[in-house]
Amino acid sequence: MPIFNQRRGRPLPFGIAQIGSWHNFAIFSKHATAVWLRLYLKKQQTPDHEIQLDPKLNRTGDVWHILIQNLPDCFYYMYRMDGPWNPEQGCIFNRQHVLLDPYAKFIAGLEVWGKRDPKLNHFLGYFEAATYDWGNDQPPNTPLSDTIIYELHVRGFSRHSSAGVDNPGTFQGILEKIPYLKSLGITAVELMPVQEFDEMDCQYVNPRTKTRLVNYWGYSTIGFFALKTAYAAAGDNSGAGREFKDMVKKLHTENLEVILDVVFNHTGEGDKTRPVLSFKGIENSIYYILDESGDYQNYSGCGNTLNCNHPVVRNMIMDVLRYWVVEMHVDGFRFDLAAILTRDEKGDVLTNPPLLEAIAKDPVLSRTKIIAEAWDAAGLYQVGSFPASKRWAEWNGRYRDTIRRFVQGEPGITGEIATRLSGSEDLYRHSDRNPYHSINFITAHDGFTMMDLVSYKEKHNQENGENNIDGSDHNFSLNFGVEGETTDADILSKRKQQIRNMATMLMLSQGTPMILAGDEFGNSQAGNNNAWCQDNEISWLNWELLDKNRDLLNFWEKLIKFRKNHAALHRKRFFTGEINKRSGLADISWHNTQQGKADFDSPARSLAFLIDDTGSQGEKGELIYTAINFNEIPLDFEIPAVSEEKNWTYVLSTFDPAPFIGGSTSPLPSDQQTIRVPPFSITVLIK
Repeated sequence: MPIFNQRRGRPLPFGIAQIGSWHNFAIFSKHATAVWLRLYLKKQQTPDHEIQLDPKLNRTGDVWHILIQNLPDCFYYMYRMDGPWNPEQGCIFNRQHVLLDPYAKFIAGLEVWGKRDPKLNHFLGYFEAATYDWGNDQPPNTPLSDTIIYELHVRGFSRHSSAGVDNPGTFQGILEKIPYLKSLGITAVELMPVQEFDEMDCQYVNPRTKTRLVNYWGYSTIGFFALKTAYAAAGDNSGAGREFKDMVKKLHTENLEVILDVVFNHTGEGDKTRPVLSFKGIENSIYYILDESGDYQNYSGCGNTLNCNHPVVRNMIMDVLRYWVVEMHVDGFRFDLAAILTRDEKGDVLTNPPLLEAIAKDPVLSRTKIIAEAWDAAGLYQVGSFPASKRWAEWNGRYRDTIRRFVQGEPGITGEIATRLSGSEDLYRHSDRNPYHSINFITAHDGFTMMDLVSYKEKHNQENGENNIDGSDHNFSLNFGVEGETTDADILSKRKQQIRNMATMLMLSQGTPMILAGDEFGNSQAGNNNAWCQDNEISWLNWELLDKNRDLLNFWEKLIKFRKNHAALHRKRFFTGEINKRSGLADISWHNTQQGKADFDSPARSLAFLIDDTGSQGEKGELIYTAINFNEIPLDFEIPAVSEEKNWTYVLSTFDPAPFIGGSTSPLPSDQQTIRVPPFSITVLIK
């Protein structure tokens, strides 16, 4: 091992910075009394060289740093630290622990999915001087009001043998499927976690197969800057970086955005029973929220809670977000259990959390999409009250539950349905936000797929190894008389009709719609509503269903196109109720079977609404009328008596989707006064 030239170095930036033939290393630790930098010229257990940093020379404030010359272009590195042992105060320093740099851009040891590198008993930070030609790559910057999000799991999206790709389960697998995404009509892919995690940290066993389960979803980050290397076909760190960038670049050429699901509420280090990998050994009492006895506060439900509003942690999160935008060209972020980001170092909820304000007002992030899952695992529910500026959008859990309840036939909630369909003004207007700040979804990775919502009355999570106690018991689902798969043609027809109902309500609602990958062709998880540990055909998209349920896919494609083509369905502002002097109509009006008589107080299971988008100054526009009947009998709805300039046109019925799929519309006779809406269906007219 050659002797490298060394200098004092500098405290910023954190991580590794290459300066000509020198590399600067910088890491924060307030309470460490000794720090060692370990250098490896190849992937191996024992370092080639270990340098002890001089606390007088190599320390500025609470930052340890050193400058080293003539390191190779590619190398591995780790740290060791010593300091006080006082668990009640959160100090658990141990010089035997080998620690990852929180700013490591790649982590070695997890390059092959489902296997840890047998040469290593701990991970290694990896550095490579790599360049990438982005050319003139330009983010699409699609307005949130025009966005349609498609949530997918990188591995599960193309891992199934039916996916028909050359590189299944990888970033390249997504790249190969871009023509499909484009034809579907979505505008953004939201990737479940791609920051490095250890899928092998799951302790559960499948009781049926007796095989150990894995942390398939990846909500257990061990490196916020590091890319999930096992999602690369190349199977190595540098290949992962190139493949991710190739995917982003190609998606951008097709005007598709990339949103990352990021997990800043906890880390993969878990509670005190789990291994020390990085943050625990570097500065446990600062990176995590601890109680008075030094134990981890568990607002995440995953063993620990990141101390997000501490200045050091807050700065790290900001650096992470900027890195993924500047270096990896992503277009936005969905923040998992984002209510935790509002807590202080004691776990109390802050009125004006500095982290959220910093994210919202950061100039580098000013055009990125920022979406909060506005609740946590400790019962803090902030949907509609997320304490942040108008830049923040939110997963609207109220929308999900209300639509599910109404579609399955729950009576007496038409008033709330009207509120959800029109953009959830009750949740977002008071904070000066707009309809598009509501991320409307009916299904997501966490819960039933849309096909399972209409096929299972109960969850079936036995294979998760927790005796079916995991996952939500409040699914608002139904099975039409048979639990699970069936060959009964009538039941299958009803299930598809119910999916069309949910899809139609989603695409006709004001707000930003999000679709779960596979819902468009009837993908099922066999009734598992918490498939976080299932790396198999339970979770992988079964592309064989694309042909089996081609009619569903075609309906979704036409529905997405219909939404895009009608600006009235994705307005930038809330409805006002004011009368348009030209048409004599309000911008939205609510009805039932009788025109002008919405019945919000009775146990009605039907509702109709009329959107007036004709403009007050003679601009081009249209009237859109939607009649919803979730009763067991057909209902006749009065067609609104409005301008006689043109006839109403029959556009779609979820009962008989064939004309809509085929692109045919039918003008109604000018003297027709009612439209019959079949049971459990939706009809849409346009004038």
